[in-house]
Amino acid sequence: QVQLVETGGGLVQPGGSLRLSCVASRSIFSINAMGWYRQASGKQRELVALISSGGSTDYASSVKGRFTISRDNAKNTVYLEMNSLKPDDTAVYYCNALIEGFPPYWGQGTQVIVSS
Repeated sequence: QVQLVETGGGLVQPGGSLRLSCVASRSIFSINAMGWYRQASGKQRELVALISSGGSTDYASSVKGRFTISRDNAKNTVYLEMNSLKPDDTAVYYCNALIEGFPPYWGQGTQVIVSS
């Protein structure tokens, strides 16, 4: 099992940047994949970015070129660097961990608001 805690959300103006962090309660070295999802008010949760244990990444088309996911195994942390933020990026952002044989693990979420 693993507990996930997200931090770094907040209010930012359009065009601004934020970095989200997700700290895991155990080593992430062997976790198959970790990702960031988001859920805007009244909408379904959607994938933002994934990173595999080998470092391969995948992004939603809406954030490609603006967001970067990375992991620091030594710190048990996954990051989401978000640049050129738009109002449509406003959502609660959730960290996710996939471990083979177990249901997905989720953090409690961190709110991101992009507004002038």
